[in-house]
Amino acid sequence: MKNTIFGITLLATVLSISAQDAKDTTIDKQVMRQALLYGDNNIAATSIYNIIAKEGVNSSYKDSLAYLYFNGRRFSSCFMVCKDILSRDSGKQDILEMQAVSLENLGVLDKAAQSYAKLVVKSNNNYHAYKLANIYFALKKYKEAMNAIEKAESLNDTGTIKITTPINKNLNQQVSLKSAMANLKGLIQFATDDLEGAKASFQQAVTLEPDFKLAKENLETAKEGKKKEDN
Repeated sequence: MKNTIFGITLLATVLSISAQDAKDTTIDKQVMRQALLYGDNNIAATSIYNIIAKEGVNSSYKDSLAYLYFNGRRFSSCFMVCKDILSRDSGKQDILEMQAVSLENLGVLDKAAQSYAKLVVKSNNNYHAYKLANIYFALKKYKEAMNAIEKAESLNDTGTIKITTPINKNLNQQVSLKSAMANLKGLIQFATDDLEGAKASFQQAVTLEPDFKLAKENLETAKEGKKKEDN
């Protein structure tokens, strides 16, 4: 009888330890950190998946997985992870921004605009409003684009954000966000036949950024009354 009780107790102890081991993420986290240190994102992702499986659907490591995919430019996977996270916590601005950027890079501009619109409401960030205006402009939704760029103009500017714009097929130029906003506003106005407004906006962009090559070209084009769609 004693042997039977001892056997049952031993079995219960072994099963308890096994259950604890099945939920232990210590080794997975060590492997993840080592993989990230060595630049092996595939192994890091596998380790994160193991952690999530053990911690459950609310694991904070889903955020880490989203960042890993985003930094690796795996935008389709990043979008799917972000969508899952936001379905449980819609207030995460960093995750919402990664979702918006992922959709933009995937070319799903209508959905990207929806994500950026939500982001602007949460962040009140002029860069996010500028991005939203840019997407609406690409979609030829000029009324929405103008509303977004005017929203961007109304928000505080840190003076630290630079926007990359093309000089030609091989060269780009970095300009201040405010000058890029003025240039985009000019393009929207030009597309809606507000020629005088377009010239004023392009001139503002050049005043803010005297070496802004694209804005200078747009200003000359507006003066000549020719259509130009590049931004």
